[in-house]
Amino acid sequence: MSNLDDDKQMMVVEAACHAIAINQQAERMVIGERERPSYLWKPKLSFDGNQWCAFYGENLQDCVVGFGDSPAKAMLEFDRAWKTPLQNVERRHRANG
Repeated sequence: MSNLDDDKQMMVVEAACHAIAINQQAERMVIGERERPSYLWKPKLSFDGNQWCAFYGENLQDCVVGFGDSPAKAMLEFDRAWKTPLQNVERRHRANG
């Protein structure tokens, strides 16, 4: 009977460790979401043509902007644009213009 009790105790310990690991992973995900530029800077969201537009600034010419088929995709593109160095933006603009 003692071995059965030890086995049950080990199962409880393993389950608790697993639950703690899952909780820690969830906390890291929440922290990651709160570090996104779209969370921190709260860009405006509008519909432009056939896509959603997330932008931070006074006008679309002079701001950080992201477009997407959904508000979530526009926010992800905004996050990418926020992290893009200016020289890469200028290079891409010249290639498209």
